[in-house]
This record gives sequence, C-alpha cells and structure tokens, in this order.
Amino acid sequence: MTTPAPAATRPAARSTPERDARPGADADLAVATSGLTKRFRGGQVAVSDLDLRVPHGAVYGFLGPNGSGKTTTIRMLLGLVAPTSGTVRLLGEDVPAARARVLPRVGALVEGPAFHPYLSGAANLRRTDAADRTVDPRTSGRRIAAALDRVGLTAAAGKRFRVYSLGMKQRLGLAAALLRPRDLLVLDEPTNGLDPQGTREVRALVRELAAEGTTVLVSTHLLAEVEQLCSHVGVMSAGRLVAQGTLADVTAATPTRVALEARDREGAARVLAAAGVVGVAITEDGAAGELTAGGPDPERLLVDLVGAGVGVRQLRLERGTLEDLFVDLTGEGFDVRA
Repeated sequence: MTTPAPAATRPAARSTPERDARPGADADLAVATSGLTKRFRGGQVAVSDLDLRVPHGAVYGFLGPNGSGKTTTIRMLLGLVAPTSGTVRLLGEDVPAARARVLPRVGALVEGPAFHPYLSGAANLRRTDAADRTVDPRTSGRRIAAALDRVGLTAAAGKRFRVYSLGMKQRLGLAAALLRPRDLLVLDEPTNGLDPQGTREVRALVRELAAEGTTVLVSTHLLAEVEQLCSHVGVMSAGRLVAQGTLADVTAATPTRVALEARDREGAARVLAAAGVVGVAITEDGAAGELTAGGPDPERLLVDLVGAGVGVRQLRLERGTLEDLFVDLTGEGFDVRA
C-alpha cells in the first residue's frame, strides 16, 4: 500500500465559493448540495458541510465506510430527512420546495426494499404504481411487465414477496424504481444479496440506463462496482466529503510506486532520492519509492540512473489504486468483493 499522498495532491472536496456564485453554476448538475449538514439530537453530526456535485449523465460512486453519512445524505436528497442546514438541488430545482415536481423524475432504492410480504411481486408493484398520481393508470400493466422483465423477475412475478430471496427482493426494489422513465436514479447498495451473475446484470442495467441519459448515484462498498461502473466518485469519511471528481482525477491523486532491480542497490537509492522520489528504501533486489504529483518523469529517472552508472535490470511503475486512496482518506479498509 502506498503512503498517504500530500494534501496538495488530493482532489478538492468542496467547490469554491466563486464557482458556486456564478449564474447557472449548477446548470450541468443533476445533484448539487451546498453546506448540507445533519445534526441529530444530542449533538451527533451525521453529515457536515457537504457540497455534492453530480453532473448530468454521470454514474457517481458514493463511497465511505459504515457510519460515514452516505445513507443520511441520500435521505436528505430525497426529502425523507430534513437537513439541519444547507441546501439541496435535484435536476435544477430546490428540494423540498419543488419536491412534488422533482421526485416523480427520481427513482430510488434506499436501505433495501420494503414490500407487503403476502402479496406477489407484481401485486406489490401495482400498489406502488397506484400511489403515483403522475402516471396514467391505463398503462400500469404494461409498465409493470416491462420493469419486471428489465430486472429478470418475469418468471417470479406471481410469487409472494415473503418467499423471495434477498437478491430477488433487491431486484423488485429496482423494478419499483423503474416503473416510469427517470432522470435520476439513486441506488443504495443495489447489488446487496445478488450472486455474481445478478451483480453483472445490475451493472449492465446501470450502464444501459446511463447510456439512455439517466444520471445514477450509487452508494456502495464494492470496489469492483465503482471501478467498472462509475465515471465520477465521492468519498465520505466521518460525515465529510474528503474527495470528489472524475474517477480518473481522483485516483490520479494517489502516488505512483516506482521499483527497480539493480545490482548497485545503494547507488540506485541515492539516484532516486536525488531525483525527487519520496520514501526511497533499499529492497532485496534494488530500490523503491513513490512518484508524487509534480515529481520526476520515469523517463528522466532512467537517464539519471544510467548516467550514474547504475545498471538497471528492470523498472516497474505501479499506479496507486482507488483502494489505496480510500484507505488513505478514511483510514479504513475497502470491501473488494466482485
């Protein structure tokens, strides 16, 4: 694992006031919060001063260890919990002021699905659809069938919810979120309980929805899910957003490890240190260290090593991973299951 990146190389977690103040600054954002804070009774702060920026059309991976404030944030976005302070804008409109207009355009699966246990999957979706006064009831059957088919539950549509497996329950929750076209989909651990095949199918569904123009915010602990799905990422720790940006920009903040094999180990270490490689250490077969932002180019290292008479047998560069960054920023491990 790499050593922590210098603070200057990490992505800024907050937007600058200048950017927020510009007219139309949130025009390209499906989700925008400013100073969003939730303080519970007793003074416990679950979310602190959160400036979330989710661009239209993005698949945004919302990461953080348990208790970091992800679900509380999602509940505030959807108007299920009132913030202590700060503002929320979804799809260009203020929430909760424009909640009646905005929420029909938002599909959500939060903290697992909850349905009537003695009704079938299809019957539960009929009840859910009937509660939406903004849709045409004459198209209900067609939309329910399409939603069930999209999540692979057509064959189980007539089974009671109580006999569904955990994975099937997750699928039904996704179907409920897809009963009508959505501009924004908010998914809290969408692959929870799914087997590997089901997980791949959900990933394919999210990609398909994103290709159709739906913005997807995915709260997850699964590293593979983020790296395979997401265009953008935000990392929460202890209620604060500690990193945010495109996946490429955020992971670029991690140092690159350089390791070389050379007979003259001490000489190799001296050249690396003189070139600006940090944390240089002599290894069993050579020397190693880290290239941080603004450090030397690998090509220059080779020139310096050869110029110093250090015969290099092999030079390896290992880019820091999203897991490295997560551990660095939160101090906690990451669930890397596929």
